[in-house]
Amino acid sequence: MLTILNRIIVNVGMMNSYGLVKSCRLVNSASDTLMGGRYLNHQKGLPRLPVPPLRETCERYLSCLEPIVTVDELKHTKQLMKEFLKEGGDGEKLQRSLERKACTTDNWLADYGIQINYLDSRESLLIYNTHVHTWKNDTPSSICSETLPVQYMRGEPLCMMQYFRALSSCRVPGRKTDSLVFHAKNSNGPRHITVAQNSQFFTVEVYHSDGTPITADQLCVQLQRICNSSLETNAEHVGILTTLRRDAWYKYYNKLVQDPSNKKSVSAIERSICVLCLDKAIPRTYEKYSGFEPLQVLHGGGSQWNSANRWFDKSLQFIVGEDGTCGFNMLHAIIDGTPCMALSDYITSSMKKPQMMESPVALLPMPQKLHFNITPDIKTAIEEAKQSIDKHAQDLDLRVLVFNHFGKKIPKAHQISPDAFIQMAIQLAYYRIHQQCCASYEAASMRLFKKGRLGVILSTSSASAAFVKSFDDPKKQNSDKRNLLENAIKVHTWNTNMEIRGRTTFGHFLALKVQAIENSIPMPDIYTDTSLDKAFNFLLSTSQVSFKASCLACAVPEKLNVYDFCYSVTSDDFTFVVSAWKSCKENNVVRLIQTLEDTLLDMKMLLEETKLESDAKLS
Repeated sequence: MLTILNRIIVNVGMMNSYGLVKSCRLVNSASDTLMGGRYLNHQKGLPRLPVPPLRETCERYLSCLEPIVTVDELKHTKQLMKEFLKEGGDGEKLQRSLERKACTTDNWLADYGIQINYLDSRESLLIYNTHVHTWKNDTPSSICSETLPVQYMRGEPLCMMQYFRALSSCRVPGRKTDSLVFHAKNSNGPRHITVAQNSQFFTVEVYHSDGTPITADQLCVQLQRICNSSLETNAEHVGILTTLRRDAWYKYYNKLVQDPSNKKSVSAIERSICVLCLDKAIPRTYEKYSGFEPLQVLHGGGSQWNSANRWFDKSLQFIVGEDGTCGFNMLHAIIDGTPCMALSDYITSSMKKPQMMESPVALLPMPQKLHFNITPDIKTAIEEAKQSIDKHAQDLDLRVLVFNHFGKKIPKAHQISPDAFIQMAIQLAYYRIHQQCCASYEAASMRLFKKGRLGVILSTSSASAAFVKSFDDPKKQNSDKRNLLENAIKVHTWNTNMEIRGRTTFGHFLALKVQAIENSIPMPDIYTDTSLDKAFNFLLSTSQVSFKASCLACAVPEKLNVYDFCYSVTSDDFTFVVSAWKSCKENNVVRLIQTLEDTLLDMKMLLEETKLESDAKLS
């Protein structure tokens, strides 16, 4: 396993000032085309994100409320919206303000989204801002010649800026908001990686003095040296401090770096290309739908195992366990999606063809251990962090369903979008358990635009609600259910295309609210309406994350009562990674997964039966 990782890290080291990273769905798969010259040159030709028409966004907002609020609540909201949209009213003022903002920035939505959704959050990065990929089995391209595969969707180039920021990056805690620091902005960027072993940190140079990268077997020697020198068991668990809430970590971070030695060590980690975490083995669990590997990569198993063998402020951490578990986690404030698929696929293909060469090791500089001086205050903070991470680790329920009864070939055979088919199945499974519809969203990539990040597809619609409510109704004919399913899928597909083309309802509506705050405009009543909380109180957070290789992606619910779904789609199967908090008694991951499995089979049967009925009528 170390041999495989060595080659990966060497190649990642060669990336230096660019990166590859986590995933978010695209409607159609993106293709790679190798582009010569500076790989970010094409950025100049990308369009800025447009500001959607005001009335269109407001009408779509009212539409998304229909399945989740009462008749009286909807009537009241429509009255407030009428006031908001009147000529010369608040809506027009805020729209003009946002349009002026859009003229002075590359991407008005990305600016707001990163700040509000990530940097302003005071929650632990461990839980709310990290996304994980693991490999179920035991890209860089030629960066030295300044080439990188540019991704295209339907012939249109996608923004590659996230690649540029993926490595040598970190998040630094602040009192009210955090900041992002990118250390690879110039050709003299960092030349070392950080290795975490036994809750201790080491730096390893991955370049020779002449600028050439060290070889895989040389890195193997360096890793073995670290394993031999990190045997002490009384090391202070400094890394676990990065799992604290951000306001607490900010306080202790400032105390920690007051010591010159600590400041030097923290700086070395923050500037490094990436972190490689060599984990000790954790006792396995063999529960049904067990998500053991993703959990180990996500949080390390708790303070007694590997949770201190991390530095969660880093943009990219590779995790390799003694038991063969391997994966990586990404800092979502820096990267959100599609590039991660390329990294996962590259790593998996590298595993199939490891290349080793004999290289001299005598002149290799010894790995440098990073030292920390721990004051009583910091020691107290470490104990506080241990209790917090153990509580979170015990509370998180994460399960994996490999649905191998059929894959995307079945819905495609019926001219149905596989992704929309799965979205309807998730909503139906939830409805079967809770007997009500809820707000749900699916992540979408907006990388058709300069600095494009994530969009939010509002998955729950009046059409999807009509479908899920009718499915188990014995009075409904199969043909009617089929028509309702097809209509729901049509609406979802339309909403998806609108989102990736920049016509975002969620982002636009909330950006108008931010304009009111920034310009000291009294908050319009539409934003204090109780329906707003229901509209965007998403209880189902979903994302399609499909790979060429056998990988799993997962994330963690941002709120107590939320289910998080990451799923991948192949021709013959679907894989779901579902998580929720055990302390929310209304949610039950195992029950939802079992219901989802039954639901997919029931929906397939509906398609087949209605097809037979249709064929019989024709004959």
